[in-house]
Amino acid sequence: MTHSARSIAHPADSTATRALRTVVIAAVFAAITMPGAADAKMVRPGAYDGTWNVIFATQAGNCSSTNSVPFSVVGTRVSSAGGGKVTGGISRAGVVSVNIRVGASHASGSGRLVGNSGSGRWSGIITGDRCSGIWQATRT
Repeated sequence: MTHSARSIAHPADSTATRALRTVVIAAVFAAITMPGAADAKMVRPGAYDGTWNVIFATQAGNCSSTNSVPFSVVGTRVSSAGGGKVTGGISRAGVVSVNIRVGASHASGSGRLVGNSGSGRWSGIITGDRCSGIWQATRT
């Protein structure tokens, strides 16, 4: 004689199964709606994520003619990828704005990234001299 699993199950088992299902559904719902889950959605990879080699060329002022600095882009944030303090942001359209500080020297720049390259303008005070110029970036 063959019995199905349903006919052998005890009534308490089906209640326990329903209770377990309810707990699992509640846990999944809580994980989705918790503030931490919303924060995780904001840290999505951006189109410009990665390390960028930025070359600064001086056009005015008594500063060295070119300097190269690595930047890191994660989501909408721009930061240093080695040396100095870099803060800034980037929009979904690639519009970038940064501030750089190394010791007493500081500069700010803005421009645009498109695909794996970008360019813009910068100005600041480098080792006591007011300077300005252009920058070009390439994703490494």
